[in-house]
Amino acid sequence: MGYLVETLLFAVALLICMLLLLEVGRRIGRRRMQSDAEGARAGVGAVDGAVFALLGLLIAFTFSGAAARFDTRRHLIVDEANAIGTAYLRLDMLPEKDQPALREKFRQYVDARLLVYRKLPDMAAARAELAAATKLQGEIWKDAVAACRADSRLTMLLLPALNAVIDIATTRTMATQLHPPNVVFGMLAGLALASSLLAGYGMAATQTRSWIHMAAFAVVMALAVYVILDMEFPRFGLIRVDAFDQALIDVRASMQ
Repeated sequence: MGYLVETLLFAVALLICMLLLLEVGRRIGRRRMQSDAEGARAGVGAVDGAVFALLGLLIAFTFSGAAARFDTRRHLIVDEANAIGTAYLRLDMLPEKDQPALREKFRQYVDARLLVYRKLPDMAAARAELAAATKLQGEIWKDAVAACRADSRLTMLLLPALNAVIDIATTRTMATQLHPPNVVFGMLAGLALASSLLAGYGMAATQTRSWIHMAAFAVVMALAVYVILDMEFPRFGLIRVDAFDQALIDVRASMQ
């Protein structure tokens, strides 16, 4: 089962559970009001305010964090494309006999880097491509160092550019693994369910159910959780960063 399907099922399950808890909370509130009308609302406002405030704070924290990481991943793709393009251009300074082999390895390297993310969510295939790209990094570095030994000016211009290529690849790899702890998502879902129970309890004062309010509350909360989860994994769901891979594709196209 793919990540997209799993996330959608989780959101739907959360939606259903919230609707059930809204009804459960309402029934508990109705029974309490029938037995103790005055005491049923005593101190409830403070508890409701604290839980809903914490829920709002957690949604804001996770949403802003997911959006920031999503934006960072897009920028890193462009940064890697720029780093590779710069290093490839600086190969022109090498002796002509050393250029063809390094240029070919650069082409293979860019192809491998693109495949790392195209293979997702197949983690085994992605790791294999990552290992191939890492191996090519070592070969490119070794060949470049050997070619630069005859001229110190080449060392100062080419090797820092190659180092930037290696560094940005590592940074991107770690960025794909940077997520909040699972307990944060568990707490978010738990607070959404608890808030549904309290919201249902607060609706007990009315004789008839307000299905519009109940459905709106559940749908908005489930949708917010889904969007947060989808942005956290922008290679798996509906919200994706794939379009920014065009920067690397353009660099690869220029390597003719």
